[in-house]
Amino acid sequence: MKPVVFNNTVLRDGHQSLAATRMTTDMMLPACPILDSMGFGALETWGGATIDSGLRFLGEFPFDRLDALKKACPKTKHMMLFRGQNMVAYAHYPDDVVEAFVRTSAKHGMDIFRIFDALNDPRNMECSIRAVNAVGKEAHGTICYTKSPVHTVESFVKLGGQLEDMGCSAVVIKDMAGLVPPYITYKIVKGLKDNIKIPVIIHTHETAGMGAPTYYAAIDAGVDAVDTSIAPFANGTGQPDTARMLSMLDGHPRKPGYDLKKLAQLRSIFQKIYDELAFYENPKNEVIDTDALIYQVPGGMLSNFRVQLKEQKMEDKFEEVFAEVPYVREKLGWIPLVTPTSQIVGTQAMMNVKFGRWKMFTPQAMDIALGYYGQTPAPVDPEVRELARKISGKEPISCRPADLKKPGMEDLRKQLRSKGLKDDDEHCVIYAMFPQQLEDLYTKPRDAFKLKSPADRKPKAAAVPGTSKFKVTIDGVTKNVEVSQ
Repeated sequence: MKPVVFNNTVLRDGHQSLAATRMTTDMMLPACPILDSMGFGALETWGGATIDSGLRFLGEFPFDRLDALKKACPKTKHMMLFRGQNMVAYAHYPDDVVEAFVRTSAKHGMDIFRIFDALNDPRNMECSIRAVNAVGKEAHGTICYTKSPVHTVESFVKLGGQLEDMGCSAVVIKDMAGLVPPYITYKIVKGLKDNIKIPVIIHTHETAGMGAPTYYAAIDAGVDAVDTSIAPFANGTGQPDTARMLSMLDGHPRKPGYDLKKLAQLRSIFQKIYDELAFYENPKNEVIDTDALIYQVPGGMLSNFRVQLKEQKMEDKFEEVFAEVPYVREKLGWIPLVTPTSQIVGTQAMMNVKFGRWKMFTPQAMDIALGYYGQTPAPVDPEVRELARKISGKEPISCRPADLKKPGMEDLRKQLRSKGLKDDDEHCVIYAMFPQQLEDLYTKPRDAFKLKSPADRKPKAAAVPGTSKFKVTIDGVTKNVEVSQ
């Protein structure tokens, strides 16, 4: 039997999940020669939150990191997480901007684009898939796993077939919350392997303690590759540790032959980095959290909202808020909980508990109800949609949201030139998503991006970056509201 392939996530999801995405490029480089020699299927080196956090907190221009890591790891394919029409941000962007981002990323060495949509709407993935294929790279169509009455083994297998038909070179099951049980994993993977011809990959988190058993079931079902990380940037809210996964497969006919001595060297390197980043770590992220199973939400969402509820003086409402999450999900069409929908649903649930259901309707939740994020897995509740229409003054749409967007690249070039910044494609696509952060990169003193030391450690976890600011109407009275994200 063919050995299963391990992809490695330590340079992206590993530190995003366990150290607030604070690993710098300079920290990564000493490990690169060993990582590149391991024979992993791919190294996840970019995408997700690393671009935002790199700009905002580390003072790094994103393409510089990609260049450095590509040079340091030339033999192994590089992989990134890509949010479809959202690219690596939180809103939909015009097709020409998405195409420029893909084209530029490929020019700088990106090989594999894992393309997903928060609603699992294939229309929000088609532009990215087409753009990746146009530059001769690999488009991996990614399915966000979630639980609801409308999400079934059959629906996931059907979506996998759609992604294959759209031109994807692989299908990935993305279990962002670590909630897929081993037996269900087996059925989904087996269903995909029986119905599509392209490789099947699975990505999960060890949040609830099911990650490694889930991988074992997927490997038994014929999955082609799994994602692992390297301790201490592994397990907990991260991916299962590579050495641990290898030990679990002892005696299995599909066990791969990755070098345990090299893995031990890598662990030593990353332990030093982990110690340096102690300020940004949360012990709760390092242990199994069965609350994720109870509330059916990603572990990161749980920890973020513990902080937010404290800020809102609602600590005693924890159970009530998370009991409200499935209600909001159902009314908004049983949407999956992944960036940015996890933040949107969580915030709306919190507002429902604090002010009464839909008394404070956030603009983002209204946009989901009206179709501006795409087609929801199930129909939006008609009364909720009508309320969103009345409050927002916007009409519901059924088209692909990006069809309403005008081309944006030329306007971005003009804006950058007016600010005295470079107007190449690299700066245009970053500015489109993170305009203030890009300006800060060139105007703030370097000390502004200095990492906190372990001695600065505070009793509570570091705050989650970013806030949502918006106006809301409560019983006819308009108020300004700011909510942490």
